[in-house]
Amino acid sequence: MGVEMLHVADAVAREKMVDRELVFEAMEQALRTSARKSYGNKEVEAVIDRSNGEIFLFHVRTVVESVEDPENELTPDEAAAELGGDAEVEVGMQLRTPLPPITMGRVAAQAAKQVINQKLREAERMRVVEEYAPRVGELITGIVKRVERGNVYVDLGHGEGVMYREDQLPRESWRQGDRIRAYLREVRDQSKGPLIFLSRADAGMVLKLFEQEVPEIQEGIVTIEAIARDPGSRSKLAVSSSDPAIDPVGACVGMRGARVQAVVNELHGERMDIIECTDDIVAFVINALAPAEVERVLVDEERNTIEVAVTEENLALAIGRRGQNVRLASELTGWEIELMTTGDQARKRAEETEALLSTFVNGLDIEVDFAMMLVEEGFAGLDEIAFCADEELTAIEGIDTEMAQELKRRAREALLDQAAAAAEEAGERPLTGFPPLREEIAAQLVVLGITSLDRLADAGLDDLEVIEGLPVEEAEKLIIGAREACGWFDEEGG
Repeated sequence: MGVEMLHVADAVAREKMVDRELVFEAMEQALRTSARKSYGNKEVEAVIDRSNGEIFLFHVRTVVESVEDPENELTPDEAAAELGGDAEVEVGMQLRTPLPPITMGRVAAQAAKQVINQKLREAERMRVVEEYAPRVGELITGIVKRVERGNVYVDLGHGEGVMYREDQLPRESWRQGDRIRAYLREVRDQSKGPLIFLSRADAGMVLKLFEQEVPEIQEGIVTIEAIARDPGSRSKLAVSSSDPAIDPVGACVGMRGARVQAVVNELHGERMDIIECTDDIVAFVINALAPAEVERVLVDEERNTIEVAVTEENLALAIGRRGQNVRLASELTGWEIELMTTGDQARKRAEETEALLSTFVNGLDIEVDFAMMLVEEGFAGLDEIAFCADEELTAIEGIDTEMAQELKRRAREALLDQAAAAAEEAGERPLTGFPPLREEIAAQLVVLGITSLDRLADAGLDDLEVIEGLPVEEAEKLIIGAREACGWFDEEGG
């Protein structure tokens, strides 16, 4: 029996690819479970001799100050009496008394088998997690075991991976026995077994393929800064080089396109647009929209938007099939790209200029020519005039300090008038006529979107902290005053 036990342990360890010691521990736990059925409430310990396979059972009792479980506990005096002689006894020590071997019935044997299987499953699960979790983000190769409902299950050697339909390329078809290379996307540890998620549609697949093909990437000279991907159709890569002597785009393309072609072949013809990453956002966006030719670019940093104008002939190319080219360019650069023709852009600029002229003429009570001068100097709204430094206006020919201050005053008044009209339309109380509120502060509130007393009452101190020249104490008083004016405290009192 002993030698057979050793043979079984060795065979199971090899089959399950787990440590031999784990198999012995599973067997000992199974023996302990079975022994409890024979010895009742006794705390039983099972030990298998690793050298000859012999099995030993012990009744384990713990030395305690006060006995609550007489079958498994004993006092220090009782332990000393059993041990005899001058044996030292301490609370917490354990006494092991040999028990006679047990004969397993069918039920006990079945229970022992279940315990062993459970322990081995846990050990196998941990082995798979420990082996594959550190490899997340790598390319991995395996053999297709089966395809079920479009999902591909892959034999990885020491575990099974799954590639769901959404992680596959649109035109791919897999059969049992096919060799497959995929990106290890995630390892998820679950009680029923670990899940190893594979993907060929993840942007990481493109990254790792280029890392394999381009030595300069492996050496850290060339870096892939960003990837935008439409799996199976097109990818855009932004690359940079730490060595000015090395062209990052050329390094990724390779001699006669050999390197990029190897990636394209692995991904069944997926096109690769490789562009140089640059801090010049205009150049970056123009490159990202290739192969379309860009005529003009307007950057709006506040909205993180870039307006791009192309010729009528280039518009379809810039947009791409189902918007693919502009969508990938936007994802790659991190900017929202608004595409239009040069004609549309010119019309849009003309409409914006006409609207701005009207705002300045009516709001500042000035002539069209004067308003056009302000537009040409880059002022894009009443708020920019209301809160600019005097020097920005006096730098314009014909405007002195007195006129600059008057223009700023008129701009603030116009903002407040607009806010009052909006408040009236919304059925809210206007900011004007609220004594504690200074005009320059009120105008800044309007720019922040606080266009009525009701909205000021709803505001918090953090909403007002960006206002220049407004101390915290004054801000508190304004908010409380607005709430009083809006009847907040009357409602509470009633």
